[in-house]
Amino acid sequence: MKQLNLFEFYFKEDCPYFDETTELLGIQGEGIMRIITREKGVSACTEELAEFLKSKGLKIDFLPSGSAFKAKDTILTAEGNLKMLFRVWRVSQTFLSITCAIATATKKLVEKAKAVNPNVILATTRKTHPGMRYFELKAVRSGGGDIHRNSLSDSILITQNHLRIIGQFEKIRALKKIELEPRTVEEAIEYAKIVDMLLLDHFTPEKLEELIPRLRRINPKLKIAVTGNINEHNIREYARLVDVIISSAPYYVKPLDLTTRIESD
Repeated sequence: MKQLNLFEFYFKEDCPYFDETTELLGIQGEGIMRIITREKGVSACTEELAEFLKSKGLKIDFLPSGSAFKAKDTILTAEGNLKMLFRVWRVSQTFLSITCAIATATKKLVEKAKAVNPNVILATTRKTHPGMRYFELKAVRSGGGDIHRNSLSDSILITQNHLRIIGQFEKIRALKKIELEPRTVEEAIEYAKIVDMLLLDHFTPEKLEELIPRLRRINPKLKIAVTGNINEHNIREYARLVDVIISSAPYYVKPLDLTTRIESD
């Protein structure tokens, strides 16, 4: 229901009253809308869009999330009232161009990382666009990635900003696993023995080569994650060294190149 409400917001934002063009042209009757891709990729969030379109009285067919497609493939088809098809056209195409792009970018990163370390996890952050978190997180999973944090409420991450406020500490306990983002190599070594995971931000591969063996000797159970300026060009250098790679990059990729064709029955 939450996702339907989001789509209703997008729908009303794009057409709050009437579609002036279809009214002027007197368009009537039944038709079919096809959202077609001009490039290869991975589908994402088609189920949620289909549910919304069905609520508008349309008959829907679609590629399930996680499906690979090639250029000229149809990602989603909607049949029904032509006026409604014209109203949902732009929102539907734009939405899928974003979610499918995220899934596609995630898959590329996952494949590059796992080529050098099959056990590494690629996870994305909570730096999603406002109002799009559910869809962007699902798109990441559709591309084979995982989620670092859904929200502030589901995990513990002591960041550099927290450390600036509270200073140092010697012991800490919680029911949930504790992750910490050290400011320096010295802090990484100091806290390695008392946390479950270290998040190393903007550490170069060269620095990690030297530091990670020391951390693993201190705490063999320690999970090590990295973040900061990691992309498809350098992800292999990090993947071979760590347990988790955390990135926001998939959220900000260029939308996939899609087009829509509407025809009357």
